[in-house]
Parts: sequence; structure tokens; C-alpha cells
Amino acid sequence: MRERVEHVTARDESAGAAGDLALFDRFPLLRKVPRASLCTLPSPLELLPSISPGAELWIKRDDLNSDVCGGNKVRSLEFLLGEVKPGDTLVTVGGAGSTHVLAASIHASRLGATTIAQRWTHDMNPVAVSVSSEIERLIPHQPVRRATSIALAVARYRSITGRARYIPIGGATPVGALGHVNAALELAAQIRRNEMPMPACIVLPLGSGGTAAGMLVGLAIAGLPVEIVGARVGPRLVVNRLRVLSLARRTRTFIEAVTGERLPSVDRSRLRIVHQVYGGAYGRPFAPATKAAKILHSQAAILLDDTYSAKAWAAALDECRTSRGPVLFWLTFDARCLTNSRSTFTPVTATRPGT
Repeated sequence: MRERVEHVTARDESAGAAGDLALFDRFPLLRKVPRASLCTLPSPLELLPSISPGAELWIKRDDLNSDVCGGNKVRSLEFLLGEVKPGDTLVTVGGAGSTHVLAASIHASRLGATTIAQRWTHDMNPVAVSVSSEIERLIPHQPVRRATSIALAVARYRSITGRARYIPIGGATPVGALGHVNAALELAAQIRRNEMPMPACIVLPLGSGGTAAGMLVGLAIAGLPVEIVGARVGPRLVVNRLRVLSLARRTRTFIEAVTGERLPSVDRSRLRIVHQVYGGAYGRPFAPATKAAKILHSQAAILLDDTYSAKAWAAALDECRTSRGPVLFWLTFDARCLTNSRSTFTPVTATRPGT
């Protein structure tokens, strides 16, 4: 049966409507940046008292931040797809089981755009296999390359020759990171409303680095003395401190250029990368993380993936053993992406300032 669609129009971001992003409340001039309204925010916070007795463990449910395929990637895509129009073509890249590629293809389709994805092989796990199958169902007849370099080169070539919009790995650009600057400001507002106490640290998976970089900038703007603990899920060559801090610096510079404001510098000491949950290869399951994920699923009915969120969850449990304050686990994976793409989409239209 063919999927039914109903067109709705995203709200005009220049209007400052109710329910504005925390980012726009703080920087009204950022409404000039095109955005597609793909999220339902804020995402909720929950206390997990029975998971780690003796520790205060919280979870930020970013798996619920969109009605259609949530997670951390949709926060970036709100801005990365802000100029997309029906009939446009999007070119992006990622591994065979890339949640970024899946989210990009789903949300680009909602905007009436076509996605071309260049992917490459890597170690697979059950969720990664399911993600890969969904990608192939949504955008068929696109080969998975053996070499990352070839996939990247082909993607660049096709974006240039096809005059298509190019989104790099994970959407990790200053524009994409705006979604995660907003996430940090959103959390700050929730703390002010006493929805949770000030966390000692926020634990999240560290891959392409867009989430961590944007959060660092947002926490600095909000003045929150919170440490970001990034659970490394890829090789050190591409997943490292230098890359995250560079993206954070470029994101800060971008906001300053648009708003004319001088922002506080990112505190480099607030970023800590943990390596013990990596598992030896991108996408390769790490047995202790898989075991920990099963406990969360049995007690809270929350499904994690072995590539990203299960490893960050294992790191969060490690933090609970030594932390002197509340630990916040930032859930970046939405398991509904594997089923919602078979359901009715609610397409949207990206709204450009002045339209």
C-alpha cells in the first residue's frame, strides 16, 4: 500500500511564535537562518532511580524529540534542511548502518526532496543491519562502497555535477551544530524550571562531533558548569578532541557573525572523551554495553543501538560509580526510525526568513 502524505507548512521563524526555540529566545537574529520545523521540543527528562542504586541518574529523551524519526540527527537537520524545496536533491554520506543517512532520507522526503547517499562498509550489529535495510528500502539502488574515500569522493562529485545540496558525515557543520546549541539552552531552561537538578556531567556518544560541539557552545552561553563526557564510537583519527573543539569554535564564530554578539569562550576542560567503550571498530558491539542496554530495555522499555547509544549508556553507568553529582545520559537514538518510515509521514515545508 502506498504511503499517504499530507502537506503542512512550517511556522514562520521570523514571527517569533509561541513555542520558539530557546536558541531564538536568546538570539532573535538567528531567526534569519533558514530552518525546517521537524522537532517537537523540549524533549523530556526522566529520573532512572532503579537502574543505578545510590547514584542520581537521569535521561534526556531525545528519542522523543520528533514525531517522525527523532534523535540527535533531527536537531541538526532542522537547520541543514532549512533551504530545501520540493524537487531538490540532497547528497549525504555515512556508514552502511548510518542513522544520519536514514534520518536525512526520511526528513528530506518530508520536504519533498530526493536523497542520494554514498555509504561504506563497516562492522555491523543487529540495529545497524536494520538501519541499512531501511535506507535501502527508502533510497534503493545505491551501492555500499568498500572504501570510505571512494564514497566521499563520489558524493562530492555528484553534489557538484548534480547541483545538489551536500551534507557531510553526521551533519557536523556549524549550521548543523546550531540544533545542539539549542539543545543545551533547552536543558538550561528545564533546569531553571526545576525539571532536574544541575548535572555534574552529560554523557553522550561521540562520533562526528556535532552534538558535543554544539552542546559545549550552548553550555558556555548558558553559563552551566557541566562537563560533556563523550563516549568515543569511532577511530581516534577522526573522533578526537581537536575535531570537536574546532567545530565548537567555528560554531561560536558563526553565531557571532550572524548576531553581532560576543560569546563566551568554550571551556576546553569541560570536554572529556572516554575510550573504554569503543569496542575496537565503528559499529562493532561492545559486550558490556550490549549487556547494559538490555537492562535499560527490560526496566524502562528503551531500546539502544550498539553503534552509539549503548556505548554511551555504558559510559554513563561508569560515571555513576564515581560522579559527585547527578549524571545525565543523553539518548540520541530513536528506535521508531526503524518503523515510522513505513508509516504515514507528515511532510513539511522549510520556511525561509521573509517568506
